[in-house]
Formats: sequence, C-alpha cells, structure tokens
Amino acid sequence: MSFVDHLELLRWHIIRAAASIVVFGLVAFFSKDFIFHDIILAPSRPDFWSYRMWCKLGELVNAPEICIDKINFTLQSREMSSQFTTHMSVSFTIGLILAFPYAFWELWRFIKPGLYPRERKNSRGAVFFVSVLFIIGLLFGYYGAAPLSINFLASYQVDASIANEFDLNSYISTLTTMVFSCALMFELPMVIYFLAKAGLISSEFLSVFRRHAIVVILIISAVVTPPDVLSMSLFAIPLYLLYEASIIIAKTVRKRDIDRLNKNLTRNEA
Repeated sequence: MSFVDHLELLRWHIIRAAASIVVFGLVAFFSKDFIFHDIILAPSRPDFWSYRMWCKLGELVNAPEICIDKINFTLQSREMSSQFTTHMSVSFTIGLILAFPYAFWELWRFIKPGLYPRERKNSRGAVFFVSVLFIIGLLFGYYGAAPLSINFLASYQVDASIANEFDLNSYISTLTTMVFSCALMFELPMVIYFLAKAGLISSEFLSVFRRHAIVVILIISAVVTPPDVLSMSLFAIPLYLLYEASIIIAKTVRKRDIDRLNKNLTRNEA
C-alpha cells in the first residue's frame, strides 16, 4: 500500500472510533438523570457504596471514626451556561470511557498488519488486557481513591466560619482527575510488557531503580491526591504493587525469550 492508502485506511479507523464515542456520548446525554444522580453525584452523598462499606468496616474493627456518614459541602453552579456545558462535557467523557475498548480495537486493527508474525503472536490479547486493566483502574478510582479525596476536601476547613460550597465544575474535575489517573496507572503492566518485548527494559533495570520508583510513586500520589496519609496510601500502594507486578512480567518475558532462543539453537544444531 502507498502512503496515501495508509492514511486513508487510518482515517476510516479514526472515523469509526470517533463515531463510537459520539454514539455512546449521545446515549449518556439522553440518560442525564441516571448519569448525574446515580454516577457523577453519587460520591457527594453519604449513602454512596464506598462510604457505607467504610462504616461497616468501622463497626467490624471497632473504629467508628472511619465511618463516613456525612459529606460537609454543597454544590452550586455560578454561571448561566455552566450546567449545560457540564452536561455536554460529561456526556463526552462517558462516551469516551464506554467506547474505549472499541476505539482501541480500531487503532490496533491499523497497527497489527504492520507487525511481524512473531510480534503479532506476542501481542495476542492486547486489546482484551488493555481494556480490562483500564476498567479495573476506573472502578478503583471511582470507588476507592475519588471518594476519599472528595470526603477529605469536603471536610477540610481553615476556619469553622467558612462553609464549603464548591462549584459543579470543580467537583467534576476532581472526580474525573482521580478516576482517569487510576485508569492510566493500571496500564503500567501492559506498558512494561511491550517495552520488555521490545528489549527496551528488563526486570534487572526495574529492580535496581526500585527505590527511585518508590520516590516517584510517592511524588505522583502527593500531586494527584489530597495531602492526607489515607488518600496517598490508597493511591501509592496499588501503584507500587503494579510496579512489582511489572518486574515479574519483565522477568517472565525475558525467560520466555531465552527459552525460545535455546530451542532455536538446539533445533539448528540438530
């Protein structure tokens, strides 16, 4: 295929991916009550699932202070067009999330024909694992990291006379930042897998720089989450576990490559 033909093929893959985002975005747009009341605004109410689980955990370990039974803030919209533009942007975001597996599959369909047979074999299941890790990261961010961040920021006051009345866009920005940060964070094993397959990184390299990685993880956690120990820990611990899992993945990839090379050498000698 010529370069122009490749561009034409890429254009149609992008069009189909964008169309899926638009379709899911329209579904989200016309499901306004469910999207906002049951999903977007759910972490702003004390009956949210995560808060109820914290209360049950507090009863179980006899630590009632960890129960979150009150969210000390109110939401407001201070611009005339704010609610409409927020509705549009949230619908697009929801469409992007729901269409992510299909959009990534379209991109992968364009990339895959350019790979060597061995590279295709090594990348088998890439769409599935990338999508699964993305969804797990979203769920972790939505039910784990985001509620704790929202509760901390909502309950923090420099003086009792100052009421927490947050703008709707500020609340949604905090929620989406936490959720998408976790979604991208959970893609680390797949990134390490492909880098290891390409020979650009090894388990030895990751092990040597483990201490540096811990420092980077703590810095990222401090930037992304509120400055309280619980929120930072909830974000940093899974990220560190993913780093350790990445070391195991890189080691496994290296071992398989060595075994394959030894088999080829044995076959050639025979």
